[in-house]
Amino acid sequence: MKRWVAVRVAVIGLGVLIGSQARAQEAVPGPGAVVLTVIPGGATFFAQGKNTKEPSFDNYGLGASLEVNFNRFVGVEGEVTGALGVTQDLQFAGGRSSLKSPNLVNYSGNLVVAAANRSSVVPYVTGGVGGLTLLDTSILGISGAKTFLTGNVGGGVKWFASTGRWGLRGDYRFLAVRSDDEAPSFFGQETRYGHRVYGAVLINVVR
Repeated sequence: MKRWVAVRVAVIGLGVLIGSQARAQEAVPGPGAVVLTVIPGGATFFAQGKNTKEPSFDNYGLGASLEVNFNRFVGVEGEVTGALGVTQDLQFAGGRSSLKSPNLVNYSGNLVVAAANRSSVVPYVTGGVGGLTLLDTSILGISGAKTFLTGNVGGGVKWFASTGRWGLRGDYRFLAVRSDDEAPSFFGQETRYGHRVYGAVLINVVR
């Protein structure tokens, strides 16, 4: 009888230990089911066209995205970002001019795969497709908005505060913008490649 009592006590103790460890693991802050990313600042840079010599330029970035996670490791994200033109020296075939670069709007759907760890620091890789709209900038010969098919691939790291309600994010993307024969001479007559980086605030909308 005493032996059975000892066995039952041991089983109960083991159950309590396992339960407490599981709760401790679940308590680790991380991405929720729905996460909002607010991007207050970043930069987008496009290299000079290889063949057409379309000028290189950089813009100030901001925007937002919404991520829906199937579990802690895999999710999908829809993002809309803007790249605001800034005055800079632009190199044209006929010489260099100080002009404001065109405003851009980028939107894409991405697959996000996070590292298989249980930590408040979450590295991830991501990639997807979408569009980039070049907005009207008459001084650069851009009349009317023009939209291009784009692809992106990159990664970054997310950090979540101990409350699990908010966090911070750093992100890098390599961008490829498909060429279009009807594009203005400033941008898009050949496939253009760019880079985008940003810092953002994360909000766990649904935990």
